[in-house]
Amino acid sequence: MYQPYLLIALLILAMILFIVEYWRYDVVGLLILIIAVFVGIVPFNQAFAGFSNPAVVTVACVMILTKAVSQSGLLDYLIRKIEFLFKNTFIHVGTLTVITAVLSSFMNNVGALALMMPIAIQTFIKNGKSPSLVLMPIAFGSVFGGVTTLIGTPPNILISYYREKITGDYFNMFDYTPVGILIALAGILFIIFFGWRLIPVRRSAAKAEDLFQISDYMIEVKVPEDSPFVGKTVEEMQKKIEAEFELIAITRNGKKQFSFPNKKYIHIDDVLIFEAPHESLEKVVKAGKFKLVGDKPISSAELSSKEIAIMEAVVPPDSDAIGRSAKMMKLRSRYALNLLALSRKGISFRQNLNDIRFASGDVVLLQGNVETLQETIVSLGFLPLVERGIDVEVTRKRILPIAIFFIAIVLVTLQVLPIEIAFTAAVLVLILANLMSPRMMYQSIDWPVLLFLATFIPVGEALQSTGAAKIITDGFMSISGQYSPIFALTAILIVTMLLSDFMNNVATVLVMAPIAVRIAESSHANVDTFLMAVAIGASCSFLTPIAYHNYTMVMGPGGYKFFDYPRLGLPLELITVCVAVPALLWIWPL
Repeated sequence: MYQPYLLIALLILAMILFIVEYWRYDVVGLLILIIAVFVGIVPFNQAFAGFSNPAVVTVACVMILTKAVSQSGLLDYLIRKIEFLFKNTFIHVGTLTVITAVLSSFMNNVGALALMMPIAIQTFIKNGKSPSLVLMPIAFGSVFGGVTTLIGTPPNILISYYREKITGDYFNMFDYTPVGILIALAGILFIIFFGWRLIPVRRSAAKAEDLFQISDYMIEVKVPEDSPFVGKTVEEMQKKIEAEFELIAITRNGKKQFSFPNKKYIHIDDVLIFEAPHESLEKVVKAGKFKLVGDKPISSAELSSKEIAIMEAVVPPDSDAIGRSAKMMKLRSRYALNLLALSRKGISFRQNLNDIRFASGDVVLLQGNVETLQETIVSLGFLPLVERGIDVEVTRKRILPIAIFFIAIVLVTLQVLPIEIAFTAAVLVLILANLMSPRMMYQSIDWPVLLFLATFIPVGEALQSTGAAKIITDGFMSISGQYSPIFALTAILIVTMLLSDFMNNVATVLVMAPIAVRIAESSHANVDTFLMAVAIGASCSFLTPIAYHNYTMVMGPGGYKFFDYPRLGLPLELITVCVAVPALLWIWPL
């Protein structure tokens, strides 16, 4: 009898852990599952049943196909053709938001945003406008696009499989479209005409390095004859100076070096560029008896040359760099990269940069060889915030992945094959046709998402088996039983949205779907209507930056603060409720 209440307590604990973000969501999912197994809520033989759920395979395949399609370069080609329209901010924001939404209808929304972010940032900077005006709109646009198709977002896929367990039939590819497109149109039109004006401009610099104001913390000095470090190595100097600093570059005989071994000797008349907190700069100069080269701060031009470049990048949610520091990754010694600056949720870190562990949404400023910098950054798991140097010539090899993806969608739409079979076959064709390497296939999968999905599925199913869903439903019906089913439908939509604002949307679906079904059955209403409300509510959450990975990704590059999101997000959630409820009653009558 205690099990339902214990499960409800576990779900509350999960929500708290999601909000505080002490552990990553996949770790939270695994923790809740193991506790549920130990206390007898989930049977031992069902603990890892989630890994065999077709929804996990389907989500993985969507990620792989998204990666394959994103390599085509067709988007870059399209943007360059319409770039002349971007002089007008209204058209600029609208065009990029609509394109992101369309892409997200058939792609993983994180992948769609990753494609559009560099384009959005560079086109806005090129036109002398702040990227802050567009990054939140395209992030929200990617979410609106996701609600329009079965594969647009994981919650839709989960709801489809849950419906099959209840009724015996899946939701089809475009069953979400009639309601979803009305919501997406209303939300995107609001963003285009009014919403972008609600966003505060926080990043207005014209260059990536200016966004960090790195020159405020750099100093250029010359090594005099009487310096105690003449003839000493860089490593010896670093040990002797009792202050926080970083040696960025050494200029000798007119040649500037940004990458050098710790055993390199310091010579008379060497010019050194140090990066340090303000309070450490004086200590560095005094310790070495260095002479200031000039009174002016170091300009961004000093950090680059024909061989050396700097580049801004963001840490995406699936990055291998998360949880690792520059020192742990050996950025300097192994990859000849300098970490010049790091910004997290609007806070710029200036001390011990190389010891700070990267987190999702961090913006980093990296310096390295101009020819390999972008490729190295990508290989390390960062997303460069510049236009990709990609050949946009339309070739057969670029078109084939799109054609294969399209055929798979048609087969699912016509119900020739189940979605998991059609998409798995499409991935196999890509591999066999050498359109994607097995290594790229595995790299394109967001493994934390899959692990979380697989671990939380048994917990969600326990809501039914333990009777926790019935307890919650009975409590809900005792309050709302005197009202019409329309009230219950609206309440389910709003509660799901609010939960998803603070809790992973996959977890929200797994928790709310069984509750919604029981409420529908208690109200003698159409189960499909309530399941659709859960799918919409789980996706259309806009109040917080933790609601979606997409929002976290744009937080650093946009310079947004936590409470910037409700300024645009609250009107969008109100619009979603006002449009969704009548649309659901029309398309899926109670």
